Amino acid sequence: MRTELLLRQTRRHFPRFNVDEIKIAPIEKGGSDRKFYRVRCSSEQSLILVKYNLEREENRHYVEIAQFLETHGIHAPRIYYHDADEGLIWLEDLGERDLFGYRDEPWLVRRAFYESALDEVRKLHQLPESVCIEMHQHLPAEFNAALYLWEQNYFFENCLGRYFKIETGTIDNLDTLPALHRVAEKLAKLPRVLVHRDFQSQNILLRNGQAYLIDFQGMRPGLAQYDLASLLYDPYVELTQAEHDELLEHYCSEKPSPDFLETLRLCAMQRLMQALGAYGFLGLVKDYKHFLQHIPRAVQSLREVVGKIDGLELFEKFLAELL
Repeated sequence: MRTELLLRQTRRHFPRFNVDEIKIAPIEKGGSDRKFYRVRCSSEQSLILVKYNLEREENRHYVEIAQFLETHGIHAPRIYYHDADEGLIWLEDLGERDLFGYRDEPWLVRRAFYESALDEVRKLHQLPESVCIEMHQHLPAEFNAALYLWEQNYFFENCLGRYFKIETGTIDNLDTLPALHRVAEKLAKLPRVLVHRDFQSQNILLRNGQAYLIDFQGMRPGLAQYDLASLLYDPYVELTQAEHDELLEHYCSEKPSPDFLETLRLCAMQRLMQALGAYGFLGLVKDYKHFLQHIPRAVQSLREVVGKIDGLELFEKFLAELL
């Protein structure tokens, strides 16, 4: 959609703004099929304008999810106007600083930001089932065995196949490991809560020291440990083991149980496989080459996690020889 048309739409829906002062500039970030723009309405005020693909179902639910989060006191951008026919959303501008942008700051600074992010996502995880049911019609399919297996296959196809160019026979031998299927089945049997689904450092904005969740259109019923794994094993930002443990105890408010930690490991494997599949797909199919730089660290993290899961010795050995 041309900038001139976006300007006309903004002027139509926000007539109180001075026509001559409105300026629109694209925001380049991530690998989303959505387009983002910063709309300067005056020297003191700005909005974010999102143009989304009408054919992608989850994009249509962004507004309902944002309003749901606001209703339940979870920090997220406020929606100002939604033009569903054109696939346009005007929302609150929370600034440009995400958690990723603080990766080089001392841990004393970063810890407070991470803890704020964990406090927000914990609110989501703790919502009662009676409240969550109202959102099910606006959410993608829940995490079940089929979705966990899809994440695994996404990794085999787009990371091992496309990026590393591993032979099909080798991939098939790994893909059919019984232990991988057991992981999917075990996770699918556990009680679900609402999860963000992509809770990593670039999807957490910080304003006045407070964390705000963005890119939550993939929210669905799943496991809290999946969100924790997305942040604690985030390939974009490396955490030390001590930092990892501090954040985990902050989220749990106590030392986590062995069962909780086991589920976290299984979710970390799933999340890292999904992320690696995405990096391969976005980097080689969508031509967003910058995603490829994160593959080595993510593979190393995946190897370390897989090494702690029974029955995946062959997979661990393969990953150790991959890099």
